[in-house]
Amino acid sequence: MPGSRDQARSGGAAARRSGADLTPFRAIAESVSAEGGELVEQVSALIDQAQAFAAAQVNATLTLRNWYIGRLIDVAVLREGRAGHDQELVASLAQQLTSRYGRGYDRTNLYRMVRFSQQFTEPELVASLAQQVSWTHFRELLPLATDDARAFYVKEIIDRHLSVRDLRHAISRKAFERREIADSQIPEGSAVPLDAFRDPMLLDMLGLADTFLERDLEAALRHDMESFLLEVGRGWAFVERQKRMTFDGDDYYLDLLFYSRPLRRLIAVELKVGKFKPSYQGQMNFYLKWLDRHERQADENPPIGLILCTEASRDQIELLELHKDGIVVAEYWTTLPPKAELQARIQAVYREAQERIARRQLTAAAEEDIDE
Repeated sequence: MPGSRDQARSGGAAARRSGADLTPFRAIAESVSAEGGELVEQVSALIDQAQAFAAAQVNATLTLRNWYIGRLIDVAVLREGRAGHDQELVASLAQQLTSRYGRGYDRTNLYRMVRFSQQFTEPELVASLAQQVSWTHFRELLPLATDDARAFYVKEIIDRHLSVRDLRHAISRKAFERREIADSQIPEGSAVPLDAFRDPMLLDMLGLADTFLERDLEAALRHDMESFLLEVGRGWAFVERQKRMTFDGDDYYLDLLFYSRPLRRLIAVELKVGKFKPSYQGQMNFYLKWLDRHERQADENPPIGLILCTEASRDQIELLELHKDGIVVAEYWTTLPPKAELQARIQAVYREAQERIARRQLTAAAEEDIDE
């Protein structure tokens, strides 16, 4: 069939002229042929690998498209003197795009694309990363607080071939923060490889993650607590770490115990990783009652409790009305930014805590001491 051969030749020439890249398919076919086996298995392997390659290419295009959409909106709407009208403009754009292209272009997604272009500023880098990091992966990285954290997780995705589910798990387990803390805890010049201790995946596999993390968080917090308390007010003293409390023959351990001379009260501190849970209130109530019965002196005020969570829910706190029990829930950060930034952050956090304490009127003395 000469016509068919001519059409095939002309089609091949057209493909070459259009720049069609046959290299991946040659490589796939060669690798499949090298493995041998039944013809059906070879063809199936070729189909599977080609589909995976096509999916990666589509994802890379999708990711780069979203970056450019975000950049266009950022420049045209947010940077061109349209402040105050950006929400209306983006909402209008979202409505038009949704009616034209369907779902995926609502206002939330458009702002997500803008954020993407602002956090990953180089399109060349995005194009390179998009070959291995999907748009769904990038979406999980956008809420992270620092460039260092995003860079850490990007490397983890590439090196460990993390799925989106694996990435979410790593973020929820504070893999980046644990890595940073572990780095600070291992002596310089140690003969033991750093990765043997600081690898979050290894810790999870060994079942040591929570213990390792709680210990290092407590150590890091204790290390910085003195300066933090000096910011809060004079007269704060560290009393005990892992304070043991015995009840009905069982031992319970409070993470940290402090004493405030101006307030004349013990301060019980519990460290918790993740969001605040209602069960923490019952645990702290037990500690406070034990301290009130066995440790408080006759001339001292009742102890108060401070539950430090990596993620505190203000709505949940208000719902539980913890302030009535003298329990304060705050946020702490296991990442350590530069000193100046850390100091500013601590001061900002304390100002919020100061307002909460004042509103709840724990004690007039507390307000006077904090205002100093």
